[in-house]
Amino acid sequence: MKRKPMGAILLSAAVVLGAAGCHPPGKPGFRPETMRPDQTLKFDVLYKSNCSACHGDQGLNGAGLPMNNPVYLAWAGHDHLVKIVSNGIPNTLMPAFAYSGGGFLSDQQVENIVNGMISHWGKSGASDAANTPGYTPSSKGDVAAGKTAFQMHCARCHGDEGQGPSPGASKPAHAATGSIVDPTFLALVSDQGLRDIVVSGLPGEGMPDWRGGRTAQPMTDKDVTDVVAWLTSHRVQSPGQPFPGSPPASAEPPAKGK
Repeated sequence: MKRKPMGAILLSAAVVLGAAGCHPPGKPGFRPETMRPDQTLKFDVLYKSNCSACHGDQGLNGAGLPMNNPVYLAWAGHDHLVKIVSNGIPNTLMPAFAYSGGGFLSDQQVENIVNGMISHWGKSGASDAANTPGYTPSSKGDVAAGKTAFQMHCARCHGDEGQGPSPGASKPAHAATGSIVDPTFLALVSDQGLRDIVVSGLPGEGMPDWRGGRTAQPMTDKDVTDVVAWLTSHRVQSPGQPFPGSPPASAEPPAKGK
């Protein structure tokens, strides 16, 4: 039997490999190029990978402040949001995401997250009312005045002392009315976080923004600052300690073997 030339055999093998979609050992195959992390620029991908775990898949129902809130987005504004995403918020669970702050995102990626939230969930004129409270307080809060302002603007849902309404008290449907002076809650939220909630409200949870609804009197900048001061006055040094029902600490260790 006449043997085929080696060249013909190699050519036949190459044709078979090519038809099967294979490639010789050591040679890269034909596949889409994998993007580097800093090349990911789409908002939905960036938000899902970096933000949704705390703020919710669609900016709602997460453990953190809802981003799907036109009032908050308009009130905080682009520059504040870029600063927050880039540098995080000290003493809170909000980390820094930009390279400059120790994170893993480029400045362009941070911009795309902020601009994406505004374009997806923002609304023109959402916070353009007259006398809108400032993003940061312009004066020191007054605790006594804050209690008065709280009872005027907030007690309907939260009770006069912030521990929830008394049984039978009227409140809006779907309002979240747990205690907001609980020391553990207050230990987990910053002063600015409280201001964010008081001013921009909580969509989907029955809490209105600082305007309080159609029939309520809007809160002034001072009202907001004073209410936050009154709320933070309920903080304690060691929330949750000692634990209820825990036995008193023994002055001396128990004897060995007892």
